[in-house]
Amino acid sequence: MASSILVLGAGMVGTCTALHLQQLGFEVTLVDRRAPGQETSFGNAGLIQSEAVEPYAFPRDPGFLLNVALGRGAEVHWHARGLWHMAGSLLRYLRHSHPKLHAKATEAYSRLIAHATEEHELLMVAAGAEDLVAREGFRFVFRTPKALEEAAQRAAVLYDRFGVRYQAENTTQLAHAEPALRPSLAGAVHWLDPWAVNNPGALVQRYADLFVARGGRVLTGDAGSLQPSGAAWSVKTTEGHVDAGQAVLALGPWADGAIRQLGYRFPLFIKRGYHQHYSAPTPVRQPLLDAERGYVLAPMQRGLRLTTGAEFAPIDAPPTPVQLAKAEALARELVDLGQPLQEPPWMGARPCTADMLPVMGPAPNHKGLWFNFGHAHQGFTLGPVAGRLLAEMVQGQTTWIDPRPYLPSRFD
Repeated sequence: MASSILVLGAGMVGTCTALHLQQLGFEVTLVDRRAPGQETSFGNAGLIQSEAVEPYAFPRDPGFLLNVALGRGAEVHWHARGLWHMAGSLLRYLRHSHPKLHAKATEAYSRLIAHATEEHELLMVAAGAEDLVAREGFRFVFRTPKALEEAAQRAAVLYDRFGVRYQAENTTQLAHAEPALRPSLAGAVHWLDPWAVNNPGALVQRYADLFVARGGRVLTGDAGSLQPSGAAWSVKTTEGHVDAGQAVLALGPWADGAIRQLGYRFPLFIKRGYHQHYSAPTPVRQPLLDAERGYVLAPMQRGLRLTTGAEFAPIDAPPTPVQLAKAEALARELVDLGQPLQEPPWMGARPCTADMLPVMGPAPNHKGLWFNFGHAHQGFTLGPVAGRLLAEMVQGQTTWIDPRPYLPSRFD
């Protein structure tokens, strides 16, 4: 029983956690209410963002905040009930976004990001998933010369500090690289090292298939049923109650509800997001962020995927895809999207923490319980890194990254 462990949540983080625990000799059961990769990990822009060394800070520009409050722009949408429920965490998020505290968070965050592509590479090769990935980078495109110049200066700073490679592109260079774009853009910052996945859910499923091929179990079950069972942990599945000596909560945006049942109150909140696919006659070659408008276009197997910015709303609130309509109108200024595919818009939620760092490590008040959630915008990027780090902590070995900045005990 001591070597058995439950992993609750079969998104990118949970699936990679199960794989790494399995590699260290644990008997692992992966439990989710849906198939692997069908929730938050399904709907993102498919990017493994090695350039994302800085966590997303709370915006501090007064003009931007006024536009958000008045419902202008496509970057942010909010529900009054969502802001009310998240108010305490959002205020702490604002405080931690002060430049000095954000710089401290960046130091810890960048240590994880630095290993993202190499850790994915190991799993991709083993899972036979390299056909899903392009290694040609990710562009931030700009509409105005001023914004482009500021971004290029910032990219130079990140290169000096973290070795993040980039290339600044003018209007002509961008037009040559992305002929599908209309010739009205000032240029781009081309981050050279990110990878693009053309079916994010399929990549998680390939990792889960590898886990099963190596002897792991994937079961359908209810994470909310997790409870201590003597010196072990038990969860209800479609095959009955399953017991194990230890358990990992890797539930992404549903983690807050699960840990509250166990008596924990962490400063967590969610950012919802949407996507829609389009039959663009000439899709962009590489994913791009319209940096002054706040949406991403990414070529996928199903078509050109348009993903939105952040919506602050309760996780169970009905969909309100107003950002999607705004982003579509903005995207049509840059590229011929074609028609939306005949499918409803997808909606998901990003699991965020007030200090912008993930929660990884032992639960402070429960023996044998571990947390691995709160990776915000980068759960897809950081899944293999987070899985390896958590597995090393569970085994009790010296970890290859110092885990102290991410431990759940920091909220005590």
